[in-house]
Formats: sequence, C-alpha cells, structure tokens
Amino acid sequence: MSLHNEIKATQPFFIGEETEWETVGPGLRRQIMGYDDKLMLVKVEFQEGAIGQMHKHYHSQTTYVESGEFEMTIGDEVRTLKGGDSFYILPHVMHGCVCTKPGVLIDVFSPAREDFLGYEQLDLETWPAK
Repeated sequence: MSLHNEIKATQPFFIGEETEWETVGPGLRRQIMGYDDKLMLVKVEFQEGAIGQMHKHYHSQTTYVESGEFEMTIGDEVRTLKGGDSFYILPHVMHGCVCTKPGVLIDVFSPAREDFLGYEQLDLETWPAK
C-alpha cells in the first residue's frame, strides 16, 4: 500500500562520507541513507545529553543501537540500551530517548517519514488499518 505518491525511490548506493548530515537539535544530527514510499533508513548521531523528544507517529519503527548508550522510553517502559541492542515501536506509541554516552542509532521506518523529506506528515490516527 503506497501512501505517498510524491516520494520516489532514491539512488541505489549511499556513501556515508558523501551523504549530507542534517542538524535536527542540540547535539543531534541525521543522515537519510535511502528510501522509497514504503521504507526509509536513517542514521542518527547523538552527543551525550542530546534528547530525542517524546513524540509519536503512524509509522512503524525499528532501531538498531550501533554505538553509545541511551535511556529509551517506549510507552510507559524505560530501558537503558547500548551498542548491539535494538527496539521496535508500534505506530501511535509515544517514545523518546536521552543519550547518556555518545552514539549512533540506525532507524528504519515504514512507510517513509515524509516529514523528513519536507512534506507535511499525514494525519493518520488509524494507520495501519486494523
């Protein structure tokens, strides 16, 4: 199911040192590493103390902790995660984190985060359809 007719697939290869970083908050920047309308991979670099603000979205998200240490909140549960760990967030669930040791998260979203590409985020309270 495609939700975004405007989003086209990216080129096949992304070279980290050639891919632009976007600053998204104090001590926080990201590289969008590939996407189409159904899937997106994003690398997020955190400095110690950087905060991934509490938020929710209709996208499914799974994240691999490449390095560092994070106090991760998903819903009402808080866990400390470090390099080699991962987590999954259901659509519409509040989540956020605080970086306690500098590190990198590798996020995968389905469908692609249209707001990361400059589009207005769709207002879907019931996606995916139940």
